[in-house]
Amino acid sequence: MSYVPNTDADRKKMLEVIGVSRFEDLLDAVPKEVRLQEPLKIPPPASELELFADLRKLSRQNVPVSVSNSFLGGGFYDHFTPAAADFIIRRPEFLTSYTPYQAEVAQGTLQIIYEFQSLICALTKMEAANASLYDGASAVAEAALMAAHATERKEILVTEGLNPNYLAVLETYVTGGAYQVRSIPLGPSGQIEPEMLKKAISEKTAALILQTPNFFGCLEEAKELEPIVHTVGAKFVAVFDPISLGMVTPPGEFNADIAVAEGQSLGVPISYGGPAVGLFAAKRELVRRMPGRIAARTTDAEGKIGYVLTLQTREQHIRREKATSNICTNQGLMATLSTVFMSLVGKQGLLQMARLSYAKAHYTAALLESKGFKRVYSAPFFKEFALELPVPASKVVSRLRKSNIVPGIDLGKYDKKRKNQLLIAVTEKKLRADIESLAEGMSFFRPQTGSGIAPERKLEAAGQV
Repeated sequence: MSYVPNTDADRKKMLEVIGVSRFEDLLDAVPKEVRLQEPLKIPPPASELELFADLRKLSRQNVPVSVSNSFLGGGFYDHFTPAAADFIIRRPEFLTSYTPYQAEVAQGTLQIIYEFQSLICALTKMEAANASLYDGASAVAEAALMAAHATERKEILVTEGLNPNYLAVLETYVTGGAYQVRSIPLGPSGQIEPEMLKKAISEKTAALILQTPNFFGCLEEAKELEPIVHTVGAKFVAVFDPISLGMVTPPGEFNADIAVAEGQSLGVPISYGGPAVGLFAAKRELVRRMPGRIAARTTDAEGKIGYVLTLQTREQHIRREKATSNICTNQGLMATLSTVFMSLVGKQGLLQMARLSYAKAHYTAALLESKGFKRVYSAPFFKEFALELPVPASKVVSRLRKSNIVPGIDLGKYDKKRKNQLLIAVTEKKLRADIESLAEGMSFFRPQTGSGIAPERKLEAAGQV
């Protein structure tokens, strides 16, 4: 982004051109009682030289996964991407059509959307998919609204295992009181217990949003929960991990009504936390309520194959009361990248990635357990697990960062009661040496030490606290 300064004289001239004398005149339509009554808490203006120096300083705080031994997960994962994917996506015909607003005019764009939708349907075993949403969080929120509209109910049930960032976005969507979001706690094993769901759900419930594997890596018993949800007439929303579908039951096979996910694992690089790509699929009966856009394949009068924008149910295109969402575009370039990734990796490649991630994650957990650490939950897990520590996870993260190891996510950031818990993600890219390096670094904090000195005392002795 270029640095474009403007002076007081520039601003005065711009205001004159648009016919007002002060900037505040532009805010007349906003009631005074809701306007901010004090200056924004931001630094004063900076010169181009100062600004770029600050930005470079900030950027140096980021540690790319390519140069660190990272076990971060929690929704974004360091999975393998074939080099060909990056080469293909950089072709001008793909790169320059990023997030097209007028997709209906470009046959190539429409075909890419169609191919993306088809691959998502094949992956999830669902009947219909849209052209993608902004990210997994917005996909979850849109799924909740879609279920509420379809059932004409106001209550959304989520589980404690839903990614807290997705929950925050969902709660932001429903701010204003139109819908009620309620959470069901996880059982001791790290899964939702059927009896707890039966007590929480009712004929007022629009949807249960179940993430599996959940935020703590545990695989939920979705098949067992599905009849409970449908018995009361609610919709079953499944939040899935795309890579996990290489080896676990896809949402369509446990009768989910809506399936959503963060698609970053499908070839999108981890880059300063974004961009991402939201996956959204549903049963055919719900297709007219889907947010965003849907493309389809057809034939013209001469029998030639063509692609058309079939549904786009935002309020700019149809009557407001019929609109399903105000989302007006999709993550076009990221969806295209995911399409290229899936076509290159294929069914067998996805299976191999899933099996390797599963095996290496379980090897890591077993290695850490052999050193005296204990997993928080006992339920089966896929590629991620929460570990109980004898000290705050923030101290472990801080110490191992000095050895260029990022051991995982400090769960205390989301819940103070979990300050001694660390979320560790292991993908197929991890080598044995990487995992053993993590275990060696963690040994400093092992619950039982040969010296008999408690971990907190060891930290004190080492000057770490």
